[in-house]
Amino acid sequence: MIKVLGSINIDLIANAVRLPQPGETVGGTAFSMSAGGKGANQALAARRAGRSVALTGATGRDEFAAPALAFLAEAGVDLSGVRQTEQPTGTALITVSADGENTIVVVPGANGVLTEDDAVATIEGASEGDILMLQLEVPAAVVEKALVLARKKGLVSLLNVAPLTDDAVRLAALADIVIANETEFALLAGIDAYSEAALATLHARTGQTVVVTLGADGVVAASGGAVRRAEGLAIRPVDTVGAGDTFSGYLAASLDAGLSLEKSLRRAAVAGSLACLAHGAQPSIPLAEAVDAAL
Repeated sequence: MIKVLGSINIDLIANAVRLPQPGETVGGTAFSMSAGGKGANQALAARRAGRSVALTGATGRDEFAAPALAFLAEAGVDLSGVRQTEQPTGTALITVSADGENTIVVVPGANGVLTEDDAVATIEGASEGDILMLQLEVPAAVVEKALVLARKKGLVSLLNVAPLTDDAVRLAALADIVIANETEFALLAGIDAYSEAALATLHARTGQTVVVTLGADGVVAASGGAVRRAEGLAIRPVDTVGAGDTFSGYLAASLDAGLSLEKSLRRAAVAGSLACLAHGAQPSIPLAEAVDAAL
């Protein structure tokens, strides 16, 4: 079982030939609305990967709440831990360029009113050996409470340190598995830029499994005293929004299914690649059949 505690958003997506510079207006080529939020995205990815998933989170009582949960409900994610609040449903304003790069501004809304009680409820409903997935789009105190309780109960905690916050370094130290991109890793390691030597050093110091996503260069992980690599697929990306969340969800699901770390990394990397071939965070998350066929 995978328990996810995290954000639920609606993504408002503008496509343009290129991303605007500060102070610049660029004409758009398309607009769409899609369900998102790192917590919801990762929950959906883990569910589409074939595992049982329960999500704890919050929405508003507004017109965005239902579409924000639609894909999750359709996939069979347990939404009994999602509550409604008086705050608006979280919103992400996304601009996507023709080459698939993006910029994102997130307005937390209901995600910002999650409390430590939500963390307690999440862990109370879990069993020893379950996987707990967390990200940083909800209050740091909630993430910290969940990580501390997860360790006491014998859960495997997986923290994706995105979006990067001032609390990331402190919270990452509490997780069993840490997922970061190159920029996030540099902050965790206290260095200027990612290097495999720095990854090995951080792992040796903490004993944690540390996973670094490298975009087109795949993924590298330090675990059990060894460094492992996995490649994704050679693709031409259409939209990279949600690719990282797809990777995280598939990694958790593959580990939950009992696959080795090496096989889990490869499966997750391929899933992340496939997610770049369609628009939108949740619509682009591939089903397990497509991922396994690509493998």
